[in-house]
Amino acid sequence: MLILRVLEAGPLHGYAIAGQIHQLSGRVLDAEEGSLYPALQRMLMEGWVTAEWGVSDTKRRVRFYTLTKDGLGQLQREVQEYQRVTLAIQGILGTA
Repeated sequence: MLILRVLEAGPLHGYAIAGQIHQLSGRVLDAEEGSLYPALQRMLMEGWVTAEWGVSDTKRRVRFYTLTKDGLGQLQREVQEYQRVTLAIQGILGTA
């Protein structure tokens, strides 16, 4: 969900995706390479993102990932599910 959300703003390469997640979370969350790139590969296979080779600001050859229409739909579903689960947890914590 977080990767899709970050890509909603526009195409990014993997390192930039990880940086955005870290920055936007107030430096609390880290997207480690060992989970980020397999997740991006799954998203490619699902059709939620596309990838195109390009050159980063540091002149390195990188893959830029772009959110697709299907990916936007998936993001919306995941956000709704997250909100549903969060409300359920808050209900339990409020009664404990």
